Amino acid sequence: MQKLVIVSNRLPVTVERRRKELRFRFSTGGVATGLSSFYKRFDSTWIGWPGISAEKMSEREKKDCELRMKSDFQCLPVYIPHSDFDRYYGGFSNKTIWPLFHYFPQFVTHDEKYWTSYQRVNQRFCDVVCELAGKDDIIWIQDYHLMLLPALIRERLPHTTIGYFHHIPFPCFELFRNLPQRDALLTGLLGADIIGFHTDDYVLHFLHSTHRLLGYESEMGILTVDDRMVRVDAYPMGIDYELYAGASSEPGIQKNIEKVRRKVSSHTVVLSVDRLDYTKGIPRRLETFRRFLESYPEYHEKIIFVVIAAPSRTQVDDYGALKRTIDEMVGQINGAFGTINWIPIWYLYRSVPFESMVAFYNCADICFVTPFRDGMNLIAKEYIAARTDDCGVLILSEMAGAAKELGEAIIVNPSDRQALVSALKEAIEMSVEERVERNRFMRKRICRYNVIRWAEEFINGLQSMKKRQDARKADSLTADQEGVLYENYASARERLILLDYDGTLVPFATRPVDARPDDALLSLLHKLGVSPGNTVVILSGRDKDILEGWFGTLPVKIVAEHGVWFFHGSTWKLIEPLDSEWTDAIRPVLEMYVDRTPKSFIEEKEFSLAWHYRKVNSEFITTRVRELTTDLIGLTANMDLQVLEGNKVVEIRNSGINKGRAALQWITDRKWDFILAIGDDRTDEDMFRVLPAQAYSLKVGFESSSALYSISSYREVRHLLEKLYEGGFHQ
Repeated sequence: MQKLVIVSNRLPVTVERRRKELRFRFSTGGVATGLSSFYKRFDSTWIGWPGISAEKMSEREKKDCELRMKSDFQCLPVYIPHSDFDRYYGGFSNKTIWPLFHYFPQFVTHDEKYWTSYQRVNQRFCDVVCELAGKDDIIWIQDYHLMLLPALIRERLPHTTIGYFHHIPFPCFELFRNLPQRDALLTGLLGADIIGFHTDDYVLHFLHSTHRLLGYESEMGILTVDDRMVRVDAYPMGIDYELYAGASSEPGIQKNIEKVRRKVSSHTVVLSVDRLDYTKGIPRRLETFRRFLESYPEYHEKIIFVVIAAPSRTQVDDYGALKRTIDEMVGQINGAFGTINWIPIWYLYRSVPFESMVAFYNCADICFVTPFRDGMNLIAKEYIAARTDDCGVLILSEMAGAAKELGEAIIVNPSDRQALVSALKEAIEMSVEERVERNRFMRKRICRYNVIRWAEEFINGLQSMKKRQDARKADSLTADQEGVLYENYASARERLILLDYDGTLVPFATRPVDARPDDALLSLLHKLGVSPGNTVVILSGRDKDILEGWFGTLPVKIVAEHGVWFFHGSTWKLIEPLDSEWTDAIRPVLEMYVDRTPKSFIEEKEFSLAWHYRKVNSEFITTRVRELTTDLIGLTANMDLQVLEGNKVVEIRNSGINKGRAALQWITDRKWDFILAIGDDRTDEDMFRVLPAQAYSLKVGFESSSALYSISSYREVRHLLEKLYEGGFHQ
């Protein structure tokens, strides 16, 4: 069975020093609490920071801590220097990523030292993971503190299974693009095989950013990154339903429930539970309660607002200011409306233990959950699970990920002040029958899709993706097949090598003219061309003058414009007499699409026109390409022309002219002992289809193809050609 390695900033166990001794306690928080009920079901290890800085522990204590963590908790600590941890966690993670991803750009701090420490700590995590994990293990990375880690591990363990889950929102492109480190973070995440988010919205935001910034296109949530498929999908996190639902009937918790009920007496109880964080909208909730009391004085002395705010990131200035604001608002509201017999707001600034929390859930008539932005918000689900009588009312922000699942709650816009007040009144006046009906649906949903199912679906999806990757690579040229290819090449007297250019011998460039061959490629082509028995043909869609300028002095044959022109010696010859007058009718259509599509452009050749859109970063480009091809097919219906889609290009050319027909000029020229054809896109399929059965054909990339085998990239193509030359040269 595969071993599971969970990696997160914090371990589910925290180490503290008390009276000169190390003490261990279970951590609090969504990820630690949620996954702690899951990971022990597996042969697993959890890697993370233990909650104590490296400087506060001796080497002996570190070793003892590791042994205890491993034996008792299935954990492995990552020790981080205090200065690095402070800048990585309190700095880049929570002063840069957190506010930006939660749509609070005014709180973002950009500091190069934060970024340097973030990189260093991610590398430290990578070192620890790679010391433990093997290529057959599953590595599951958690959250925004470790966004660089998937790619770092991928570089060290290229064939291992890596998943990443993002527990906070992923912002829209217009916000994300403001981050100077945006490309590095996206590239880091793309090292994973599956990238998970709580909602479809976050998935779309991520895919939009990868497309606009890195140029990756997706199909049904699948990206192709180098030679790997990467899946991006939504997995809404659940809770340990049985833990909360079952706790309400436990004798100890029943006593807590009775204690709270005696204190609140017959008052309607509204509950707010959050970490102290500006994204949670606590001041807005307090303002809502004030406006409610102002608008509906008949509820004075009949309602209590219990506000529980757990301390959070107290070292960050913005959080200190937030606490002062909340303290002042609570004091003002209680002072303005309170009486000797009634305190409107009960304010608890502390972490509340599980037993007390379940008691508050059970006693709360209304749970008021209205963050301005939240990845999921498990409080909402915990409340529904704990209220086993289904008599509570959940008011939930539409900006919380949980709103996608808990649609029967009263869903509100947290920025709409009047809507919040109205929601509070609606909740108070809602009939018991309606409460029960709403909650019954939500309860079934969160019971069915609990944290175990969430984790299992993610892991199953990860394993499924790995199998799909392996199946996709099944047609890859294996080491044994490559060995046979080299042997056949070396023993052959007459060899034909047919090579596409863009995407096959060089990477694609934003501008076609920038894909100039480098010295290493020119040297390789020269060596292959002068090798006895070799005929090397470059078949490209490029203009003949560009190709002649690049390769005209090399001992190779050249085909331009997908088979229109043939370079023989020092002259170009047409494959047949062709007409180019049609370009005057087609050009205005392409010009219209250039005007409508910024950064696209027209490449005009003697007998073809091409509309390039490689530089275009727009989610609408697929629609635009479809519109253009439809227009062109209609326009050319009575012309002897064909419309062909290539890699980020739409080309119009004379019918019957293609690389297959061009390749036949050489294939039928003589009896070849060895034929090799390599290409990367649709234009090369014509070439693959005319090859004799004994020929070798290689498709660069892993899309379906008529080629016999696939190869991952242009780098692998060059490597293969180098080995061919070396093998033939030494015969």
